Amino acid sequence: MIALIASIFLLLSTNNEIISKKENVMKFELVKLPYETNGLEPVISKQTIELHHGKHLQAYVNNLNNLIPGTKFENADIETIIRESDGAIFNNAGQVLNHDLYFTQFSPKGGGEPTGKLAEAINATWGSFEKFKSEFEAAGVSLFGSGWAWLAKDKDGKLVITKEANGSNPVKNGLTPILGFDVWEHSYYLDYQNRRADHIKALWQIIDWEVVGKRY
Repeated sequence: MIALIASIFLLLSTNNEIISKKENVMKFELVKLPYETNGLEPVISKQTIELHHGKHLQAYVNNLNNLIPGTKFENADIETIIRESDGAIFNNAGQVLNHDLYFTQFSPKGGGEPTGKLAEAINATWGSFEKFKSEFEAAGVSLFGSGWAWLAKDKDGKLVITKEANGSNPVKNGLTPILGFDVWEHSYYLDYQNRRADHIKALWQIIDWEVVGKRY
C-alpha cells in the first residue's frame, strides 16, 4: 500500500511538473494590425494582407511555438532566439520578428519623409532622403530569391542597409532593424505579379515614419 501511494504521488508530481513546464513556455502570438485589412489599399490589397498576415505569418508563429518547447529557447525572447539559434527555429523566429516589424510600420496616413534624429542620421549617411531611397530600393530589387531589405542601426546609431536572405534579420549580426521591405513573392505577387520594383516604390506611400523613427 505504501508503495502504491508513493507511486501515485510520484505520478502526480511528474504531471504537475509537465503542466508547469508547459505554462512557462513563452507563446508567441500573431501581431495585431494597427489598421483594417483594406486600410493600405491600393498599395497593398485586402486579399494580400489577409493571406500574408493571417496565413503566412500565422504559420510562422505556430511553427515557432511548436519548435521551442524542450529547447533552451522555450522562455527566451525573440531577439535571443534569432541571435543564438539556427535551422528551423531560426527561420521561423526570424520571420516572426520580420513580419511584426513589417506590418506595424505601415499606416493608411503614411508617406512623406522621416523627421528628427532619424532624418538627420539618414542625411548624414546618404546625403539626402532621396539617395537613401534609391539605395534601399536597389537593395530590395537586387536581392536574389526571397528575403528582406532592411534599414538597421548599430550600437552607436550608425545606419546601414542590409540584404537578408529568406527569414534572416539584422539582429543576427548585432544590429537593430528599423525599416524592412519584404521581397518574398507572397508579399506582393497578387497585386504586382513579377513587378517587384513597382511594389517597393509604392511602399513609401504607407510608411509610418513616426513608428520607424521611434525604433531609431
